[in-house]
Amino acid sequence: MQIHRLDAHAVLHSLHSSEDGLSDEEATHRLREFGPNSVRRPRHAPWILRLARHFTHFFALILWLAAALAFVAENREPGQGMLVLGWAIIGVILINGLFSWWQEHRTQRTLAALQRLLPHEVKVRRRGVLRTLQATQLVPGDILYLEAGDDIPADCRLIEAYGVRVNNATITGESLPRTRNALAASEPALIEASNVLLAGTSLVAGEARAVVFATGMHTEFGRIAHLTQITSRGATPLQQEIARLSRWIAVLSLALGVAFFFIGQSLGLSFWQNLLFAIGIIAANVPEGLLPTLTLALAMGAQRMARRNALIRHLPSVETLGSTTVICTDKTGTLTSNRMQVHRLFLDGQMTEADVPAPSQTSAATRRFFEIAAHCHNLKPAGAHNEGGWLGDPLEVALAGLAHAQRPDMPILARVDEVPFDSERRRMSTLHTAQDGFVLYTKGALEALLPLCSQVHWNGGMEPLTVARRAQLLAREESLAHDGLRVIALAYRVLPGIGGGAAALEERLVLVGLAGLQDPPRPEVPAAIARCRTAGIRVIMVTGDHPRTALAIAGQVGLVCGNTPLIITGEQLLHLSDTELQLALDSTEILFARIGADQKRRIVVALKHKNEVVAVTGDGVNDAPALRESHIGIAMGVSGTDVAREAADMVLLDDNFASIVAAIEEGRAVFDNIRKFLTYILTHNVAELVPYLAFALLKVPLPLTVIQILAIDLGTDTLPALALGAEKPDARVMQRPPRRLNERLVDFSLIGRAYLFLGIIEAVAAMSVFMLVLHAGGWHYGEALAATHPLYLQATTACLSTIIVMQVVNVWLCRSERATVLASGLFSNPFLYWGIGAELALILLIDYTNWGNALFGTAPIPAAWWLLMLPFAAGMLLLEELRKALRRRRD
Repeated sequence: MQIHRLDAHAVLHSLHSSEDGLSDEEATHRLREFGPNSVRRPRHAPWILRLARHFTHFFALILWLAAALAFVAENREPGQGMLVLGWAIIGVILINGLFSWWQEHRTQRTLAALQRLLPHEVKVRRRGVLRTLQATQLVPGDILYLEAGDDIPADCRLIEAYGVRVNNATITGESLPRTRNALAASEPALIEASNVLLAGTSLVAGEARAVVFATGMHTEFGRIAHLTQITSRGATPLQQEIARLSRWIAVLSLALGVAFFFIGQSLGLSFWQNLLFAIGIIAANVPEGLLPTLTLALAMGAQRMARRNALIRHLPSVETLGSTTVICTDKTGTLTSNRMQVHRLFLDGQMTEADVPAPSQTSAATRRFFEIAAHCHNLKPAGAHNEGGWLGDPLEVALAGLAHAQRPDMPILARVDEVPFDSERRRMSTLHTAQDGFVLYTKGALEALLPLCSQVHWNGGMEPLTVARRAQLLAREESLAHDGLRVIALAYRVLPGIGGGAAALEERLVLVGLAGLQDPPRPEVPAAIARCRTAGIRVIMVTGDHPRTALAIAGQVGLVCGNTPLIITGEQLLHLSDTELQLALDSTEILFARIGADQKRRIVVALKHKNEVVAVTGDGVNDAPALRESHIGIAMGVSGTDVAREAADMVLLDDNFASIVAAIEEGRAVFDNIRKFLTYILTHNVAELVPYLAFALLKVPLPLTVIQILAIDLGTDTLPALALGAEKPDARVMQRPPRRLNERLVDFSLIGRAYLFLGIIEAVAAMSVFMLVLHAGGWHYGEALAATHPLYLQATTACLSTIIVMQVVNVWLCRSERATVLASGLFSNPFLYWGIGAELALILLIDYTNWGNALFGTAPIPAAWWLLMLPFAAGMLLLEELRKALRRRRD
C-alpha cells in the first residue's frame, strides 16, 4: 500500500521505526544500504580530458597537420621560415585551447558561488534524543523536526502537523503554498499527497514532525535529477556550422595543396620544393587566426551578456540564443516578481486599487482591514526591528507589508491565543488583548467565513449580512478570481471575555471586506514580449500554476491578446498523442498550466520536431529535464536550484524575462559579427593564394612568403577582426525574424563576396603593386631573383603592405553586408580604431625594423610606394559601395 494512504502509526511500523526514532546501529546499517542523502552530481570528465578536447577538435587537427608539415619541410629545406610557421601554428592552438578552457572553468566557478544545496543540518530524533545531524546522514525511518523557514532535506511523511504550509515550487512549479496535515491521504499520486513533504521544497508556515521514507536519488528530487543527467544534448547550431566550415576549409586546402603539388611536379620542380609549395598553398587557405578570433568574439559576446545579467556557461550557446524561435517560459519569478502583492481591495461596498487611496481609506472598514492584516499571521521578523521584512507565507507577508506601509504607527496588540489554519477550516484566527476586552481577527476563504458572519461593513456603516449582501460578496469574489487574483476575506469580533473553544470564538463575526492578491508581473516584461513578437519569436507559458492564474498573467504581460487562447492542462496533455500535441502547437496563442516535469520536456521535444530552436526557462528541479532537452536552457540565478543551473546553458542573474530578450539581441549580434569577421578573414585568403598561383603558372618570383602569410593571419588581421566581433547589435536586429534552421554561417553570398569580389580586388591590388615595384627596379619577365635580393625583398614587402592597406579599408566595408560605411557610424565602435592602429603599427615594425626584416624577409620601402597603394584602396571602397547600392535597390 502507498505510504501516504496509511495512518501515522502504520507508516512508522512499515518503516520499522518508532516515535523515538532509530537506534545509532540501525541508522548506520541503513546509511550503508541506502547511501548518503545527497543527489549525485553528473559525472564530469577529468579536467585533463576536458582540457584536451580544446586541442583535438576538427579545426585544431587541421592546424596540427599544418604544423607537422611545416616541421617536415624545415627539416628538409632549412631557412625557408617553416620552423617559425610550425611553432606559430602550435602557439595558436595552445592559446586558443587554454583560453576556451579557462572561460569554461571561470563560468563553473561563478556557478559554484550561486549554488544552493539542500539544508546542511537537520534536527533528528534518534533513540529518544533530539540531535542535530548533517542532512547527508539521514536515512529512511529517521524522525525529523521541522519549523517555518526550514528546507525539506528528504521525502518524508508527516506524523504531526501544526498549521503546516509548504512551498512546492521547485518540484511542481506551483507558486502558492499548499496546506499539509498528518492524516491519511486519498490522492492517487504521492507527489500530490496532502501528508507528504518532498525534498527540495520548503516549509513556509507551521511546525511539523515527520518520518523520512526516501533519501538521495530515491526522492522525487533525485528522480528528476537523474532524468536530467541521462538526457543527452546534441551540438549547437554554431558547433555544427563550425564543423561544417572546418571540413570545407580542410577539403579545399588539401585539394589545392595536392593539385599544386602535382602542377609543380609537371613543371619540373623537386619533390621538396613542391612540398614547400603545397604547404604554402595550405597555409594560404587555412585561416589560422579564425579559431582564436571566433573564441574571443564569443567570449566578448558572453561578457556583454553578463553585463545584461545573463551568465553563459558554454560559449557556443552565445550564438544559439540568436537563433531562438520559441521561448518556453515559466511564470513565477520570470514573468512575475515572485512575491505576492495586494492588488485590489473590496471595502465598504467599493472596489479599489490597493495602492491608490480612495475616500473609503479613512473608514472604519479600512482601519479594521489593516488591523487584521497586521495581526492575523504567523510571520517571523527577518531582521532586527523587522528591518529585513518577514519570513513565512508570501500571502501573509503581502498583507502585513501593506498594513505596516499604510499604518506604520499602528500599535501591535499582544496575542493571547490562535486557531491555526488548516485545509478543512480554510481560515485562521488570532485572539488579542484590547482596551475594552479582547478582539478576534480572522482571515480565510470567503466561503469559509460567510457562514460565521452576521454583519458586514458597507457604505461607511455596519449592516446585517443578508442573503442579497452575501450574493453581492460572492459575485465580487468571482470577479476578482476571474482576473487571476487569490481572494482572501477578513473579519473580526470584539469580545468582552474569552471562553469556550474555536467554535465559540469564531461566530457572529463582522466581515470587513476582500483582498485580491497576486504575484505581479515584472514591469519590464510586456515590452520584452512585444520585442519578441516583433522579432518573430514565439513565447509560450509553461507553468505548474492554475490555468486561471496563468491566463490572467498572460493577458497582463501581452502574451495573450485574443479572447480564446488555447489552454492545455497537464491532465489534458496526458490524453494527447505526440501528433496531436504538435498540431496544437500551431495555435497562435497557447498556454500550458498544471504541467509536470516530464510533460514540460515532452513539449520541448514536440517543438524540436517542428524544427524550432527552443529556449526554456526554469528554476526548480522539475524544470531540469526540459532545460537539458532544449537547445538553450536558461536557469534562474537567484531563485533557481543547483540541479536546474547544472542542466542549463545560461543562468539569469536577475531571474528576469527581459534579460533573456537582451541576451537574444546580443546572440543575434554575435552571429552577424561572426559573418563580418569571416568575410574579413576569408578576403585576404584570395590575396594570399593568388601569389602562389602566379608563381606556379606565370613564372614570376613568389610574391608572398609563407611567413608573411602568417604575419597577416596571426598578426596584423587579428585585432581588426576582433573589433568586428565587438560590433554592437544593429538597431533593426530585433525587427527581423530568427535565422532559418538551415541558414548557413558561411553561405554562397558570403563566399561570393569574400572570394569572388573583395578577395579578387585585393589580390589584383597586391599583384599589381608587386609587379610595378619589380619593373621599377629593372626586373624582366622570366628573370630569377634570389630570396635575399634587395629588389625581391622590397617587392614582397610592397605586396604584403598592399594587402594590409586593403584590409584597413576592408574592415570598414565588412561592418555591413548592405549598408554604407557611413550608415554604421564612424565612432560607434572605438575598437576599430585600436585594431587599425595596431595593424598599421605592426606592418611598420615589420617593414622598417631590423628584427622585422630578419624574421619576415622584408625590406624598407619608399613612401612613394605607399601612395601607389591608395588608388587601389579607394577603388575597392567605391566598387563595394556600388555593390551595396545595387543590393539595396534589389532588396
